[in-house]
Amino acid sequence: MTDPMIVSSTGNEIDSLREKLIAGSIQVQQQIIPQLAALGNEGLNVLMEFLLQRRDRPATWIDGKAYHFLYNCDAPQIQEFLQNHFPEGIVPLKSDAGVNYNSLQQLLAAQDFQAADLMTIQKMCELAGEKAVQRKWLYFTEVDSFPSVDLHTINNLWVVHSEGKFGFSVQRELWLSLGKNWDNLWTKIGWKSGNNWTRYPNEFTWDLSAPRGHLPLSNQLRGVRVIASLFAHPAWSK
Repeated sequence: MTDPMIVSSTGNEIDSLREKLIAGSIQVQQQIIPQLAALGNEGLNVLMEFLLQRRDRPATWIDGKAYHFLYNCDAPQIQEFLQNHFPEGIVPLKSDAGVNYNSLQQLLAAQDFQAADLMTIQKMCELAGEKAVQRKWLYFTEVDSFPSVDLHTINNLWVVHSEGKFGFSVQRELWLSLGKNWDNLWTKIGWKSGNNWTRYPNEFTWDLSAPRGHLPLSNQLRGVRVIASLFAHPAWSK
């Protein structure tokens, strides 16, 4: 027989964590989410409630963190909940070019950042057209024609599923804060150390311990012009 004192204690803990999750600061929410996930079904139920309550507003990386724990849970009721309420994921997969970003969302929700990085350049090549798809990399001139909606979708996927650490907007913000100095940016985001470029793939960091702005690589291995075109895209002024 279950000890009623244990049940009561657990129930009180769940209620306390639920209140903190709803009313707490981002820093508090960031700490509470894994605590709830570690409490099993009751904690996961709170995370499901939390996502449902916030479903009608744009997803933030806090939503992404809660979604990550649910997405990576094998429990049938959790997977049924996600399929019913978030069949494509936590970030709306909008595209003005007819590109399907579902596979990118799945990789990012699983925090498989290396595979997601490769998928990102693949999707950007799809935006650029058949020739880019065949060559598997971009000309900087092709970036100008990218729909703003698609760039926002790709960026939001990275930001939401990385605790706000990764994404083009994060990289651009850092670049602007450094006076648009590329060399300083490369060092800041871990793409260069001294005079040495970070070697792909083994010297890059494919998890959340990476420096802020470390990913996605955005064709970095082919020089500055693609990322410069990305940062200059009118999407960021909308």
